[in-house]
Amino acid sequence: MFDLIVKGGIAVTPNGTESADIGIRSGRIAAIGSLDAGQAEQAIDAKGLHVLPGVIDTQVHFREPGMEHKEDLSTGTAAAALGGVVAIFDMPNTKPSTTTPEALKEKLKRAQGRAWVDHAFYLGASPDNASQLGQWESLPGCAGVKVFMGSSTGSLLVDDKQVLLQVARTGKRRMAVHAEDEARLKERRHLVDGDKVSPALHPLWRDEETARLATAHLLEIARSANRLVHVLHVTTAQEMELLAQYRDIASVEVTPQHLTLAAPECYERLGTYAQMNPPIREARHREALWQAVRQGLVDCLGSDHAPHTREEKDKPYPQSPSGMPGVQTLVPLMLDHVNAGRLSLERFSDLTSAGPARLFGLAAKGRIALGYDADLTLVDLKAKKTITNQWIASRCGWTPFDGMQVTGWPTATLVRGSVVMFEGQLQGLPSGQPLRFSGC
Repeated sequence: MFDLIVKGGIAVTPNGTESADIGIRSGRIAAIGSLDAGQAEQAIDAKGLHVLPGVIDTQVHFREPGMEHKEDLSTGTAAAALGGVVAIFDMPNTKPSTTTPEALKEKLKRAQGRAWVDHAFYLGASPDNASQLGQWESLPGCAGVKVFMGSSTGSLLVDDKQVLLQVARTGKRRMAVHAEDEARLKERRHLVDGDKVSPALHPLWRDEETARLATAHLLEIARSANRLVHVLHVTTAQEMELLAQYRDIASVEVTPQHLTLAAPECYERLGTYAQMNPPIREARHREALWQAVRQGLVDCLGSDHAPHTREEKDKPYPQSPSGMPGVQTLVPLMLDHVNAGRLSLERFSDLTSAGPARLFGLAAKGRIALGYDADLTLVDLKAKKTITNQWIASRCGWTPFDGMQVTGWPTATLVRGSVVMFEGQLQGLPSGQPLRFSGC
């Protein structure tokens, strides 16, 4: 007997995309094949649906502690579950920053009984903790070390090469990095000073050289320290050309918004609501990202979910904060790209499931295989829907994709065999658990 059978779906498995029933017992996948629904206490009719390995979003900012007025662990993980996401990595730029074992433990405590999906939290690198991160990076529930080479909240800025080298030499796990050159940002800040400055200048201030320069410095240091690095939200053609030469030590993330939006149109239409770091750039850079996806250079997708209130985003640029919500829209946006022929369903699944598990050493996650956690994202590839602000569960209550029609939609989210979302409604109680990592 099984606890649950997902019956009649088309499953994306290591063996290919095939019709297969999935039997679940004690939160794990116990059988894949042709199963009798009578063998289970509960069955989900997945006829006409595709069953994907649970989607993992490895870059979110859920704002807790310190900024719960725009998001917290409960609302953020609810948005994830409603969007078909089974697990998240949360970033450390909270208030206070997550820079100590005590701060990490506090986040894990806050998530207990409130998180709808499984989770892990990054430790933020700073000049104050650079020598200790190697001791802390394998703590339970830790996603690894996150480095901001460009300005962020609080003390989370590592713009000194020697400090960055110290951080890189201290640990062993893959290090996630926001690569923008702080010195160049300061030099170019005058470009956006003054009254009535347009947010369309955002990619001029934080230009492509700002990104390329930081990524080049990072790769030199990673090579010197023999440290694996993960370059977050890559946005430029120049960076992709560079990263192709460092595949032995560097992995690559892109975001759905950088694959979907383009300047200057997005700034003309959305204003500061299109403002994020690194910026949305011109269409030629977007095409370079898609080419990198097609050529296998991109390893995973992350939403960089970074919500702010409307009041905050309505401030005049550049006083307006950078960031936009994205965890709930990741799956429908990318399924729309799948339907448009820009990538295959299997490639999407690798970028959001097997890819993150492979990069970060997630235990028993990322594929539909015997013995793995029964994390599943059920999607209707034919469903035609409109993304709306009203659908967004994030406390910020808006999305830059409001009004966008898409083809492809998440219909159910299963986390370790528990149905946490079904047909647009959360189910049961929050039961997300800390993610486990091999070797930690």
